[in-house]
Amino acid sequence: MKSPGNMKELIYIHLHPINQYVISYGIEFHDFMKSLPETPPHLLLLKHRFEGSDFNMHTRFDYIESEEFFQLLKEDVGEYGDFCWVDFEDSDGLNEMEGQEIAELLYLAHSKEHLRRPFYSKLNNRYAYLSHDDEWFNKTYYRHIPDFYGVLGKLISLKLGLFRSERSFFALKKGSAFPPIPPEMMARLSGSMKEGIVISLSKTEQSRFKVEVPMWIVGDHISMDDVFDDYMTSFREPPNARLVFDKKTHEWSIFS
Repeated sequence: MKSPGNMKELIYIHLHPINQYVISYGIEFHDFMKSLPETPPHLLLLKHRFEGSDFNMHTRFDYIESEEFFQLLKEDVGEYGDFCWVDFEDSDGLNEMEGQEIAELLYLAHSKEHLRRPFYSKLNNRYAYLSHDDEWFNKTYYRHIPDFYGVLGKLISLKLGLFRSERSFFALKKGSAFPPIPPEMMARLSGSMKEGIVISLSKTEQSRFKVEVPMWIVGDHISMDDVFDDYMTSFREPPNARLVFDKKTHEWSIFS
């Protein structure tokens, strides 16, 4: 059972750099796609309910091309239950996939676990995106972990901007947006991310000169109800780190 609605204002991150994946709560498909450095050419849909896809006879998986992404982005993929995909470069590579590789993808989508890290030269994929009740539980593999730091830095700024517009919360000049947090800055938090962190938009504070986004270490969790319980205890203590936006210079910094 999901916890109260104010969980929407949390982002949970647990980084597993050796196996190149991230467990998250609060990052939905739409946000993820907007935060990627470039749009993937195709998505191979391993588990989904999207009706606008094509079918690949060789792998027996559905897929979509980038032109159809806008239709998928309008879907509430959280209602699909399981929503799992990997990107791929072109259909020639897809049609060369071997039975063992197809079996690995089936297992990946079924169990949300890898038999081997899910990066295939024939697909040239950069991501494997596995979710259940999208945003509630996401497990995302990154071929290049630095991509994750870029995605998270952009995603936090986007969500902070949306949060501001919904609540009239943060007084930036009209029409201005929060710039992405630089990837190298997010990478400095990797040690804490390996323990499991919560970033709280609802506990963000502002003054005339800055906006401060707090972060707490809450540990390794699979159940997001447990994340919420630990957060409810943790936020009464000073945060383990703060992401600080300077309104004058429009630059981010980290204080820990």
